[in-house]
Amino acid sequence: MAENRKLVMVTNDDSVQSNGIIELARAAAKCADAIIVAPEQPQSATALSMTFHKPLRVTRVRRDKFECYAVSGSPGDCVMVGVNKVLPRRPDLVVSGINIGDNNTFQDILASGTVAAALESAISGIPAIAFSMEVSGESLFALEYDQPDFTNAGIIAAEIIRDVLENGMPEGAEILNVNFPRKVQSTTPIKLTEVGRRKYTDKVIVRRDPRGRAYYWLFGERLSSFPERTDAEAVVVKRHVSITPIVLRMSGPMSKDLSLLRDRVEQRLQRQRRGQH
Repeated sequence: MAENRKLVMVTNDDSVQSNGIIELARAAAKCADAIIVAPEQPQSATALSMTFHKPLRVTRVRRDKFECYAVSGSPGDCVMVGVNKVLPRRPDLVVSGINIGDNNTFQDILASGTVAAALESAISGIPAIAFSMEVSGESLFALEYDQPDFTNAGIIAAEIIRDVLENGMPEGAEILNVNFPRKVQSTTPIKLTEVGRRKYTDKVIVRRDPRGRAYYWLFGERLSSFPERTDAEAVVVKRHVSITPIVLRMSGPMSKDLSLLRDRVEQRLQRQRRGQH
């Protein structure tokens, strides 16, 4: 490993066995040293969960030409273990993906293990990019499927990684959330987008087990239209590549209404205390 080359940690939520992580590692290796630290088992929709109730195991494996560390935990665990113990030094960039399935709108982003790895990295002060690719609905949660061809997504990812390593994260962004449409080409237009609110309607199916007890299946049906300039509209409707800047600032405005809420609560609490004496 060259001392003067940048170091990129590659992770995901689909496990070290996913072809998407190998394509992303290849993309990163075009301009930096790339080391894979990823879950040993699929961890989709785990969000930013951390394993504090049991020890983690790390197994060193080889995939393609890459040194890989398989972690018995979540994507967030992988970033914490990778950055603080496994990697030879602090990485210049963490990239996550390429995820099997797009991660658009708050519904996806807040549940996504792929984006969560980028969030954990950004919280630690390390620039991060999450990459995801749309797949057919039949492939999304199927155990037996043909993994999508990530080749063209990897070509675009390589150029995004190169630019961030050479020029830094764009001003104001702490994470880039990149989504590719299904059957993306290297010539597919790239759009700068905002985070949409939702991509699915909420569905719950109730069934009965052999003992008559109810159990529930949660799922969603994809909406047919989305607001303009949002990530979902770009990928799902227009079939473009979406790049969405994300920041960690979650606080809303300190409005007059919020001050009035505080004042009313304090006044009621004061009345309650006076009534107790």
